[in-house]
Amino acid sequence: MQRTTRHPHHLTRPLLVALAAAVALAATACTKSEDDASGKRQSSTAADTEQKVVTSKAGSKGCTIDAYGGKKVDLKDATVGFSQSEKEANPFRIAETQSIKDEAKKRGVKLLTANAQSQFSKQISDVQDLLAKGADLLVIAPLNSDGWDPVLQAAAARKVPIITIDRKINAEACKDYVSFIASDFVEQGRRAADQMIRATGGKGQVAILLGSAGNNVTTERTKGFKERIAEKAPDLKVVFEQTGDFAREKGQQVTEQLIQSKPGIKGIYAENDEMGLGAVAALKGAGKKAGDISIVTVDGTRNAVQGIVDGWVSGVIESNPRFGPLAFQTLDTFTRGEEVPQDIVIQDSAYNAGDARQDIGKAY
Repeated sequence: MQRTTRHPHHLTRPLLVALAAAVALAATACTKSEDDASGKRQSSTAADTEQKVVTSKAGSKGCTIDAYGGKKVDLKDATVGFSQSEKEANPFRIAETQSIKDEAKKRGVKLLTANAQSQFSKQISDVQDLLAKGADLLVIAPLNSDGWDPVLQAAAARKVPIITIDRKINAEACKDYVSFIASDFVEQGRRAADQMIRATGGKGQVAILLGSAGNNVTTERTKGFKERIAEKAPDLKVVFEQTGDFAREKGQQVTEQLIQSKPGIKGIYAENDEMGLGAVAALKGAGKKAGDISIVTVDGTRNAVQGIVDGWVSGVIESNPRFGPLAFQTLDTFTRGEEVPQDIVIQDSAYNAGDARQDIGKAY
C-alpha cells in the first residue's frame, strides 16, 4: 500500500491563493535531516513536510483587517507573540514551537514566546504578558477551547489580531480572533477508524484512549472514529473509553487497566502518538507480542512511525505540527489588508505497514 493523503474536494477561490502561497513556501524551503528512532540519518525536504492548505471549512467566511478592526502593518516591523500551551516534552509541541521560531527568523520578525507548561491559568497570564511587552500580533496554540474572555478583551482593547493554531477557541471569528488553522480532526478520527477496521477485520472489541477534556481536538477525533465505526463496521464495538490526557505515562497507565478489565480487546485507538506509545509500553510489560492488539494513533511522530516498522503499531494518521510558514503567511496577508479565511484546513497524510519504513524521514 502507498502512503495516503486525503482531503476535501471543495476549494474556494480565496483559498486557491492561500494554497499557492503555502506550496510556494514549501517548495523554496531548504532541505533538512533528522535522526530516526533507530539512530540512522534520514533526509526529507521541507516540501515534503510543510503544511499545505486544503480548503477552508465548508461555509467558512473570510476576514479582513477592516472588518476585524485592526490596523495595517508591515509584518517585518511588527512584534509577534507566540503562546505555546503544553510542556515541550511532546514531539508535536517541540516541532510546532520550532516551526514558529524558524519562520520568524527566516522572515526577520521579532518573536516573543511563552510556554504555559500545560497550565491554563498560566497561558492566560502568558498572553496578557505578551500583550504588555508590546506584541502587535498573536499566534496562540490554546490548551483549552473555553475561558479565553480575559485575553480576547485585552487584545481587542489594543486592536491586536489573533490567529489560533491546532486547537480552537470557542469565540466569534473575525471579531474575537482572525483565523483558526488546523487539521480536520473529525476526518482524522474517520481515517483512524478505517485503519482500525483493516487491522481488526472489522470485528471485536476496541478501546479509545481519549485526549484531554475541554478541547475540540478530543471531541472531534472521537466523533469521527465512532461515526465511521458505526457506518462501516457495526461488529466492531467500542467497549472502553478513558482519558490519557495526550500523555505517554497516562496512556500506559490506562492501558494497563484496560488489559486487566478487558482481556479480549482487539484494538486500541489512541488519540495521539504519545498515548499510543504508552499503550505499546503497557503491552510489552504485560508480555504481549507485537500485533496481538492493533494500535492506531494520530500525530505522525518518528517514534510512532517506527512503531509501525517494528510491528507494534498498525497505523498512524498524521497531524502536521509545522504551523510556522502558514501562520506567518496568514498574518502577512491579513496585515496587508487582504482577506484571509476564518477557518483554514491543512492536508494530512497517513502511515501504514506498506510505507512506514520508506517515509519515516517525513515524520517529526
